[in-house]
Amino acid sequence: MSMNKKTVAEEIPTGEIIPAQMIDGAGIAQLVNYWAAQGQMLPRTLGETYEHLRDFYVVRYDNEIVGCAALHLVWSDLAEVKSVAVDEKMQGRGLGASLVNSCVDEARRLGLARVFALTYQPDFFERLGWVKADVMNLPRKVWNECYRCPKFPSCDEIAMVLELS
Repeated sequence: MSMNKKTVAEEIPTGEIIPAQMIDGAGIAQLVNYWAAQGQMLPRTLGETYEHLRDFYVVRYDNEIVGCAALHLVWSDLAEVKSVAVDEKMQGRGLGASLVNSCVDEARRLGLARVFALTYQPDFFERLGWVKADVMNLPRKVWNECYRCPKFPSCDEIAMVLELS
């Protein structure tokens, strides 16, 4: 192979991070559920995706969703960054970090004190300045959503927190 030949990932430019639109719902659900099938996140139904579409930021390439992340408000001082997913061929370009940072910027704009994520990739969040936390220190999350999850109370995701104030 020639040293001048680019890989598929190098040929694909990164896209702009924008708020999701109605046309993005199916692509978001497909991307999230791809990673859920790999055991990397919880699955989301198409209905859940549309219900929370206004929470999402996306990156499109060739009219396909290649990255997404959502900022889900939990309380007046707290939000969750969730459903962070980047297409395999787009990884290593900083899209995941940019998507998470877009959510954090929105949380700051809203005046939130902190954000959290439940993840199987704590190293990714640590590189962005987040710290590990005990999910039981997030009672509004646990008692508003977690108790409905099939993994509750034996959740194996790691809670990560970023203080904004």
